[in-house]
Amino acid sequence: MWEVKYEKTSGLTDKKLSYCPGCTHGIIHKLVAEVLVELGILDRSIAIASVGCSVFSYEFFNCDAQQAPHGRACALATGVKRVLPENIVFTYQGDGDLASIGIAETIHAANRGENITVIFMNNAIYGMTGGQMAPTSLIGQKTTTSQDGRDQAHHGSPIKISEMFATIDGVAYLERVAAYDPKHVIQAKKAIKKAFQYQMENKGFTMIEVVATCPVNWGLKPVDAMNWSKTAMEPVFPLGVFKDKGAN
Repeated sequence: MWEVKYEKTSGLTDKKLSYCPGCTHGIIHKLVAEVLVELGILDRSIAIASVGCSVFSYEFFNCDAQQAPHGRACALATGVKRVLPENIVFTYQGDGDLASIGIAETIHAANRGENITVIFMNNAIYGMTGGQMAPTSLIGQKTTTSQDGRDQAHHGSPIKISEMFATIDGVAYLERVAAYDPKHVIQAKKAIKKAFQYQMENKGFTMIEVVATCPVNWGLKPVDAMNWSKTAMEPVFPLGVFKDKGAN
C-alpha cells in the first residue's frame, strides 16, 4: 500500500516556475505557500507582485494577487490592506525593486506601521534586467555596470536594509534569513510563519529579508552560488533577528 510522505503544497498553483536552476526564489515561494496553508489563511491572502524576476509570482501563489508598478508594492499593499483589513496582505520583492526604486514606499509603509508582510529577496544584483549593480551589491562585486567591481569611493557601500529598518518604530518584526542549506531553509520558514502570525495579530509591519542567489548573473554554477551566498554575502548581511516587538 502506498503512503504519501510528501506532496506539493496547495499554496502553489500548477504553473511551472520560471526561475533559473539554483535560484532561491523557488525555495522561498514554497515556504511562503506552505505557511499560508498551515496558518489557514490562504483563502484570504492577497499577494502583491513586484517588478523583477518575481514579476510572475501572481501566477505561482494560489491566492488572490495584484501586480504593482516597479517599486510600488508597499504602496499598493497599503491600499489593499486598508480597504480589506481582514485579509492577509504580503509583498514579494527583490533588492532592485525594494532597495532602489521602491525604497521610499517601503520606508514610509514601515514608518506608518502598516499591518503587512514584506518578503524581501536580496541577491545583490539586478537579476531580470541583465545583472547591473544593485544598492545591495558587494564591494568589489563585478556586474555589467561595475565591470571592475563595486568601488566604495564612487558607488558607496551596500545598503543594509534590515539594519536600517530596525530603527523604524512601526516595524514589529524583522529577520534576515538564508536558504543555502536545509538547516537555514527550516529557519527561514519559521521566520516567515512568525511574520504572518504577527500580521494576523495586528502587530504592524513585518519583513523577512532573504540572502538569496542569482547564479546566472553572478556567473556561477548553482552549487557554487549557494556557497557564495554563504561565504561572501552573509558576512556583509549577517543573519538574525533585528527587531521583534513581540519577544518576551
